[in-house]
Amino acid sequence: MASAEPAVRVEKMEPPVAGESVYVDTDVGKDDESADGSEARPFKSLAHAYIQNLDKPAKEYLMRSSTTATGGDDEAARLQWKAPAKSAAKKAQTLLDGHKKKLARAQQTLAKEEEQKQQRAKNLEAAKAVMIAEDASLPKAQTIKLWNKAVPLGSRVRVFGHIHRLRVQKQATFLTLKDGYGFLQCVLAAGTLTQTYEALLFAQETSLFVYGELCSVPAGATAPDGRELHVDYYEVYGRAPGDAEAITNIVASGQQDPWESDMLDKRHLVLRGDKASAVMKLRSILYEAFILAFKDRRMAAVSPPAFVQTQVEGGSTLFKVPYYNEDAYLTQSSQLYLETCLPSMGDVYCIEKSFRAEKSLTRRHLSEYTHIEAELDGIVFDDLLVHIEDVICTVVDAVLADPAGKELVALLHPGFVKPQRPFKRMKYSEAIDWLNAQDPPVPNEFGNPHIFGDDIAEAAERKMVDTLNVPVLLTHFPVEVKAFYMKKDPSDLRVTESVDVLMPNVGEIVGGSMRMDGYDELMAAFKSKGLNPDPYYWYLDQRKYGTSPHGGYGLGLERLLAWLANQHTVRTCCLYPRFMGRAKP
Repeated sequence: MASAEPAVRVEKMEPPVAGESVYVDTDVGKDDESADGSEARPFKSLAHAYIQNLDKPAKEYLMRSSTTATGGDDEAARLQWKAPAKSAAKKAQTLLDGHKKKLARAQQTLAKEEEQKQQRAKNLEAAKAVMIAEDASLPKAQTIKLWNKAVPLGSRVRVFGHIHRLRVQKQATFLTLKDGYGFLQCVLAAGTLTQTYEALLFAQETSLFVYGELCSVPAGATAPDGRELHVDYYEVYGRAPGDAEAITNIVASGQQDPWESDMLDKRHLVLRGDKASAVMKLRSILYEAFILAFKDRRMAAVSPPAFVQTQVEGGSTLFKVPYYNEDAYLTQSSQLYLETCLPSMGDVYCIEKSFRAEKSLTRRHLSEYTHIEAELDGIVFDDLLVHIEDVICTVVDAVLADPAGKELVALLHPGFVKPQRPFKRMKYSEAIDWLNAQDPPVPNEFGNPHIFGDDIAEAAERKMVDTLNVPVLLTHFPVEVKAFYMKKDPSDLRVTESVDVLMPNVGEIVGGSMRMDGYDELMAAFKSKGLNPDPYYWYLDQRKYGTSPHGGYGLGLERLLAWLANQHTVRTCCLYPRFMGRAKP
């Protein structure tokens, strides 16, 4: 008896000729490099197959949908290779035609670029014959820096600087020159000055001497300081690269993320940018303001050692270094040395580097930072709080009173409002209550409600001060979470006479306290912290030979600058940041 006909007729196919058929499987095919159009490694789309075989058209294209095809239960039918449907072939051809047009446009662009490149090469070669010389009949040029605004218009001057902006027009070439003090628009009239070899290679950061007459800008035009230089001569001193190596390609403005390793590697070039240089200039003014503030308070500057053999803030953050035949450490703080100066020098301060080996990558931590520290003699705790508040406000006032400082703050932190005195004062115990009273409560570092004795973590601290949005003097921390030398509050021996100054958007910028002034009390503190008092003999002698009530503080310059300049991280507030994993350039 004859067998029944199958539901789907399977037609036997002749095997394709090797190298002449291209296979497309819309289910399991791949468009990546592993697909070659063979039956074993088919492409995923017909259009892609057409494009891949643009220069070597196949004899035939065969398609299938190996996992989603319908048409019966016969496996052979489902896996059958077939010629593409007319609609699929038409769509693929349309995409192929578009691809061909795109290739044609690209070839035209390349041809045009090559033509321009050859023309530029001819122009450069011809420009080598164009020479310029200073006109000896002109008045001798006065060399100036751009901070000098007193030079009268009409004067012939000589300025050295770098090209900050470049604009080439038919009638003139405009250069904005910078010298670190300011900017000057320079106008080179079209002609010999703009046809030299060097002029054709002008690029941002090229350094040059420029000679010409200082003039006011034309009516309706604008330029830095309302003046421009009509150039009559220039000398290029350091040519900067253009094209692919141009600084605008190496350090694009949108890539100046301080967290980005590549930009940190190029920090030396990032510093040439407007905002990065503005932060550094503001830092200089801030630094000087502290010196003047301390001088006005008759405080003497000292320079303690950087190599030490004692710890101040905990042994886990010490950088150990070989020191001849013994070990030493990079200083965490100059406080202990400052205290030794009080009997002979009165109130003292220092502005030095401190080093802390914290394995932290937060935006407010550095391994090397500028530490402004001060020690005051013959005071009580409230005197210390008033002094810290007064110094911060005096320094901010001084920065804003400086015309350059005011301009820089306006550029970096529009709408900045200086802090008002008195600062909000809050005890540690009150802070714990505040954190727990929030909805929802702000948890401690273990995700639990805060309890007395917790070290308030950075996130919780920031949450509180950002919500309050005013400077906060946070005081009276528990003995257990503070350093060994901090004096206990006589009215509550659980806590210390200590203070952290917290600023919105930054957090802690100052840490200070009254210092233990009793010999026996300090010896007991060494014992409770498990410290050997022997290396501190000189520090103990301060209590042995006529002790005094005294206190002090340390302020992180980079953190204060981050607050003042509205910087996201302290890494942008120092020249070359050093933190875990970063010690270059």
